[in-house]
Amino acid sequence: MNLFEGAGVAFRANNAADFDRAACAPASAHATREEIAMKSNYKIAAAVIASFVLGVGAASILHAQSKAPGYVVAEIDVKDQDGYMKDFLPKAQANIKEFGGKYIGGGLNKAVGFVGAPPPNRVVLLQFPDMDRVKAFEDKEQRNVTEVGSKYASFRVFGVEGVEQK
Repeated sequence: MNLFEGAGVAFRANNAADFDRAACAPASAHATREEIAMKSNYKIAAAVIASFVLGVGAASILHAQSKAPGYVVAEIDVKDQDGYMKDFLPKAQANIKEFGGKYIGGGLNKAVGFVGAPPPNRVVLLQFPDMDRVKAFEDKEQRNVTEVGSKYASFRVFGVEGVEQK
């Protein structure tokens, strides 16, 4: 191996082509250790600043997009359990899923009355991402209740806007 020294930089050539490139290049083309270190420091600083700016932007977007959840409370007096389970419930469950809802609590004979009239035999609590989804769900579900569900049960359904958790 050949050792090339020029402009204060030592360079070990691995082959003749490396030696020729090093020998022919002007001294200004060879980066010093200090220049390389400075470029690395600038790259690291730029990456840190860019990451910080990106993180702040993402956090503000997520905070702006967060809405309070919406809830649906359904009080259902089921008169024909088999028809309700077979004809109505699968469509209702598909609508709940379509609008991003999930069951929070309730079901057949799961509610307990404390004050006032006793609850019906089925009470269900659903959670949706926000009240807009609750309203869209209820618009579609109202057709299902009217066309199919009213044959098997009577309904009292209402929405409740949740509060943002901090």
